[in-house]
Amino acid sequence: MQYKVRKAVFPAAGLGTRFLPATKASPKEMLPLVDKPLIQYSVEEAVASGVESVLIITGRDKNAIEDHFDISPELERNLKDKGKDELHDLVRKISDIARISYTRQKQALGLGHAIYQAKDFAEGEAFAALLPDDVVDAEKPALRQMMDVFEKYQAPVIATMQVSGEAISRFGVIDADEVEPGVFKVQDMVEKPPFAEAPSDLAIIGRYIFTPDIFEAIENTKPGAGGEIQITDAMRLLLKDRPLYAVKLEGTRHDAGDKLGFLIATVEFALKRPDLADDFREYLRGLKL
Repeated sequence: MQYKVRKAVFPAAGLGTRFLPATKASPKEMLPLVDKPLIQYSVEEAVASGVESVLIITGRDKNAIEDHFDISPELERNLKDKGKDELHDLVRKISDIARISYTRQKQALGLGHAIYQAKDFAEGEAFAALLPDDVVDAEKPALRQMMDVFEKYQAPVIATMQVSGEAISRFGVIDADEVEPGVFKVQDMVEKPPFAEAPSDLAIIGRYIFTPDIFEAIENTKPGAGGEIQITDAMRLLLKDRPLYAVKLEGTRHDAGDKLGFLIATVEFALKRPDLADDFREYLRGLKL
């Protein structure tokens, strides 16, 4: 069976504790990079890669995400009445971006558990999973890079990047053989290993393409600390039955779920904006650091 990726899943039920108190009442996924919320960057990446249907996995107090991608008749009418056609079209474009549906993860029991909520949505098809706080700035959309590899090998694909030194211990890490430039066949993976025990400097980041058998693997994955089901553990089970590949993405990955990473991403995205770059660069040059 030849799979084609037409669907994408966005786990967005986390509590966002790294950004408290900002996330006490507002979803982390709605934090803006310049003037666009984090989750919109990822949804646009998926659509630009060829995705047609989107499932956002939410939790309590995440209604702002649904409101953002919904039609806003009052706002649109107000913008039209005031002759702000460009802003009107910008707002309407958000609600027309893709077929978007939602489901709730009632308990935060790990990324594996979150992705399992997409079983009915997948309907036996391959699908992508994107973590909204991993923002990848790339000329060719990150997911499209992965889809090209998936279509060639017809096997699950994960995104990876090189991480130097002790920082590797903050990631899932792969043990893999390079089969073509930037593409690796995964032999094993380990979640957050000590630096001295890391099998490579290739870290797993928040982009995945799964075949439907990931759901059975999740069902057979034993919960870890806090009762959480880790997607890394489920993928290790999957490795016993089928090959799995990794792609070293071309582009810059920003951990926008981290305060420093978010600040860096904000500066870099602002400097790429034609309407802001010159004035903002001039401001930065004038700072007395």
